[in-house]
Amino acid sequence: MISNIQTVAFQGIDVLDVDVQVQLASGMPAFSIVGLPDKAVAESRERVRAALHALGISLPAKRLTINLAPADLAKEGSHFDLPIALGLLAVMNIIPNDEMKNYNA
Repeated sequence: MISNIQTVAFQGIDVLDVDVQVQLASGMPAFSIVGLPDKAVAESRERVRAALHALGISLPAKRLTINLAPADLAKEGSHFDLPIALGLLAVMNIIPNDEMKNYNA
C-alpha cells in the first residue's frame, strides 16, 4: 500500500513542491528514507517513531520506505516529520488515505 502526502522544501527563497510517498510492504522490517535527505530528515524516523509510540501506535513489522520526490532536490530540516507521520498513519489505515489528497502538510 502507498500513501502520498504533499509538502514543500525550501531552496533559498524558493518554495518547491515535494511529494512524500510512503510505502508499506512485506519483507524484512526496515524504515528507510530516500530522496536526498540530509541528516535532520534521516533522523525523522526516530522522531516519528517516538511520536507514534507516545500515541500508543506501534509501527508494523514490515518494510517501510519513505520516498521524498523529486530525488534531485536536497531536503533539509525537521519539517518533513509531519508529512511522514501523516503518510504512515494513512498507509496503516489509521486515518483515511483519500482525505490526505486535499491537504498540504
